[in-house]
Amino acid sequence: MKNIAVIPARFAASRFPGKLMQRIGEKTIIRMVYENAVAMNLFDEVLVVTDSDEIMNEIVAAGGAVKKSTKDHQSGSDRIAEAIQSMDVDVVVNIQGDEPFVEKEPLQDLLNCFKDPAVAVASVMKRFGEGDEPENPNQVKVVCNRNNDALYFSRSPIPFKRNRSADLPYFKHVGVYAYRKETLLSFTQWPMGALEQTEMLEQLRYLENGVAIRMVETKTSSIGIDTPEDLERARVEYKSSLKGF
Repeated sequence: MKNIAVIPARFAASRFPGKLMQRIGEKTIIRMVYENAVAMNLFDEVLVVTDSDEIMNEIVAAGGAVKKSTKDHQSGSDRIAEAIQSMDVDVVVNIQGDEPFVEKEPLQDLLNCFKDPAVAVASVMKRFGEGDEPENPNQVKVVCNRNNDALYFSRSPIPFKRNRSADLPYFKHVGVYAYRKETLLSFTQWPMGALEQTEMLEQLRYLENGVAIRMVETKTSSIGIDTPEDLERARVEYKSSLKGF
């Protein structure tokens, strides 16, 4: 089974334009993500897909593999689908370009899901902990069945705890995906469904079209960089990690 990691890298992020070219230590965020993915030795290939000449030049300068999008895409999934359409690949892992500290373990667990031929899409979840806010609509929640296939994703707290004594934890969706190539290509051809349009969560398109998403739980933490404040937290985390050497 041939697998690749693809890093969608859009320059004009709405909340923090140009964030992927910001530096943590001596490296840009996008270069850190790329080099970390390569160093995991999990993938047959690691590829950055971008709409930006600046990001493209940065990856080329790092000796990396990069493709320029030929279309203006609404989502990272669409950008990845364009890039891999003619590639000989079985499973595609989507690594977020704004998570420089993503760890190997959850990505290995994602790939292991595809030993089950019934799995077409897999993703990651993490138990809510101290400081997490189930009521925060920017922290997407997921509930699963006994096979760890997602039943639903929502910006609202799910499940609703009518039974206050229930000890069921909340799980936060971590936006890292893996897909079989043909499933991803099909996804880009389906129209947005009512649930996706309501919650504005593209993963609901799979569920609305009858495609299960196998969820794997991780205990590792990562800092996604959506705002300048996130960048400062990431820089502090990076400096702290260097003190251990």
